[in-house]
Amino acid sequence: MPEWTIGDVVDAIADAVGDRTMTVCGDRRTTYAEMAQRTRRFANFLADRGFGVHRERDELQNWECGQDRIALIMYNDRYPELVLGCLKARTVPVNVNHHYTPHEVADLLDYVKPRAVVYHRALGAKFADVLPPEGAELLIAVDDGSGAAPLPGSVDLDDAVAQGDPERRIVGSPDDLIMYCTGGTTGRPKGVLWRQSDTYVSSMVGADHDSAADIHDKVARNQGAPWFAVSPLMHAAGLWTVFSGALAGLPVVLYDDRGRLDPQLVWQTAEREKVGLMTMVGDAYAAPLIEELHRADYDLSSLYAIGTGGAATNPKHVGALLEKLPQLTIINGYGSSETGNMGFGHNQRGSHRDTFDLREGGTVLSADMTRFVTPGEPEVGWVVRRGRIPLGYFDDAEATRTTFPVIDGERVVVSGDRAALEADGTLRLFGRDSLVVNTGGEKVFVEEVEAVLRAYPGVADALVVGRDSDRWGQELVALVELQHGAEVTADALHAACTEELARFKAPKEFIVVDKVRRLGNGKADYRWAKTRATRSPAESRS
Repeated sequence: MPEWTIGDVVDAIADAVGDRTMTVCGDRRTTYAEMAQRTRRFANFLADRGFGVHRERDELQNWECGQDRIALIMYNDRYPELVLGCLKARTVPVNVNHHYTPHEVADLLDYVKPRAVVYHRALGAKFADVLPPEGAELLIAVDDGSGAAPLPGSVDLDDAVAQGDPERRIVGSPDDLIMYCTGGTTGRPKGVLWRQSDTYVSSMVGADHDSAADIHDKVARNQGAPWFAVSPLMHAAGLWTVFSGALAGLPVVLYDDRGRLDPQLVWQTAEREKVGLMTMVGDAYAAPLIEELHRADYDLSSLYAIGTGGAATNPKHVGALLEKLPQLTIINGYGSSETGNMGFGHNQRGSHRDTFDLREGGTVLSADMTRFVTPGEPEVGWVVRRGRIPLGYFDDAEATRTTFPVIDGERVVVSGDRAALEADGTLRLFGRDSLVVNTGGEKVFVEEVEAVLRAYPGVADALVVGRDSDRWGQELVALVELQHGAEVTADALHAACTEELARFKAPKEFIVVDKVRRLGNGKADYRWAKTRATRSPAESRS
């Protein structure tokens, strides 16, 4: 069967059910027909300025990109539109975490080397000192109602769309790329390069359709309740939720994330739109949402499932949701930017699952990475995926070869998680094998935080580890050894971290110890650090 681009799928749906709502965000409602035309116009606006493909896929190594990159520094509103418009132009949309500091965004843009940047105006004001990055020829401003002025030389998004041809369809290729930037285990974000067709099938519940008629038949049958993506679309998991619903012909509601998470707004939106499935990010979302359910009553009778991904959700929060909303199925998603949407665990009232059903291609590799494990073996190995996986990491041949090795003649992606296969074929996770802490859905490389702390006057040494947290899933804790006679406050250390790093990377507690323990080879003793950090948790910072 032929492969499909994401833009072609949207156009096929628009041809069949153009009047059906595709996305909702606040007061903005967009039909499939409107989305198809707006993204076509935006694609032609870019193409008329020479944006697109400069080297085809078959001329490139897996870590190379022959297409122009376009960085998206955006809130959720209009995010799917920009992703689709970029893809239709045969350019590569690149997610940028707007919680980063200007320094971190500058570093990421220097790595990605975008030819254009699309930004919401309030975020443009935040990152004005680092925009435009070197090499960027085009800035596109999206009005977010903040009143912030556009950056000098910017083109308004609506003006750009109005300039594009509404009829001309650029012929794309399933080989055209999308890039997901992830913190991963590398200490700085890496751009994961996916072929459009592969990410559509692996993470957006897509398929290799025989014809447009297959898509028309599918969406004609799918007339269920809307999906609600509460999670941020700048992360792959949120974007996959949107496209999994929208590319199946279902309306998708986007949470208006211009402010902090507002649990009341979440439930009011779910009630108003009569949503069926909702997604969130672990404990950081679950705890305040549950608190709001105890505070007020909402008609959520249409809600049949809540999906949680990007961070683990504490079983007590799962139980509390099921107690308040007994009709729910709680779906724990498992995956990463590198593996795609790999597995699901389902929990209902009165039942609990602590393993994951794997999607196609998901399996376990032996600990020595020489063979694939069979179900029921006691071997604790590495979670891998084969089949439709990414090409590699942008501009990083070594990391691509390491993370995407060939096993038994088959190319796989190694997730970095340790796990075993149960006799029934489900996956039992045992934990991350790297120094990454997932706090509130955000990945933090601890050595990056340690470097800031160790550079602070009066600090002799420091280690950072994760500790279980009811609110965040995990929270960062710093163990700090001071120089003799030095006096350093926790507030000062916290301020030092937030000056250099995104706020979510700052530890919630700073524990002063007599001596930071290290092993005989000089490497950090993280086992000791985790034990010490867990001993007497203090009240967490907000």
